[in-house]
Amino acid sequence: MAKTNLYVIRHGKTMFNTMGRAQGWSDTPLTPEGERGIQALGIGLRESGLDFTHAYSSDSGRAIQTMGIILDELGLKDQIPHRFDKRIREWCFGSFDGAYGSELFHGVIPRLYHITNYKDLSLEDLVNGIYQVDTADWAETWEAVSHRILEGFTAIAKAVEEQGGGNALVVSHSWTIQTLICLLQSKANLNLPLPNGSVSLLEYEDGQFTVRSIGDASYRQIGEAIQKD
Repeated sequence: MAKTNLYVIRHGKTMFNTMGRAQGWSDTPLTPEGERGIQALGIGLRESGLDFTHAYSSDSGRAIQTMGIILDELGLKDQIPHRFDKRIREWCFGSFDGAYGSELFHGVIPRLYHITNYKDLSLEDLVNGIYQVDTADWAETWEAVSHRILEGFTAIAKAVEEQGGGNALVVSHSWTIQTLICLLQSKANLNLPLPNGSVSLLEYEDGQFTVRSIGDASYRQIGEAIQKD
């Protein structure tokens, strides 16, 4: 059986990303710049010669749009099914969904914990802090967030493995990917740089994940160089 590899991609740059807003379960489309960046990623993945047999994304519009562009560039749009899994959505920021990120991360959360830098917090404290300050009753606890994310990615890996393994494209979100990697590496918070269109490679074998790379922008960079030619 072929090894199971998940190429976990952060979606392309959106309107809210550009405006510095916390996106969460709210949604905005990719900007023209974001679309070009994902087209470049698709070109880079095509040039790599990798064979992709599965495609998954969260059910958020920006993730679905990102996957569509990638599959177009790979010539796989009508060749492999694109499945959605709501468990790999972004964190829900509750009443702060759509708010300016600076308000939440540099104002509300530091005041709640009496700190100066939210990056000093564990992801667990950060999620639970958002849960505390949410006035809409939509935000999730750390227990809920961590469970759904790990369950979702594990289910995807098992499904690919049961179909013979191989390489799967998975489009998800920044905080979600960070959470998954921290859970797999038993870290409280890694403050990972995960630019839009970056790729993190996870290998799955014998019921265990191994993190092979994090936030790799090289595929997109290769594609951008080709776009300029």
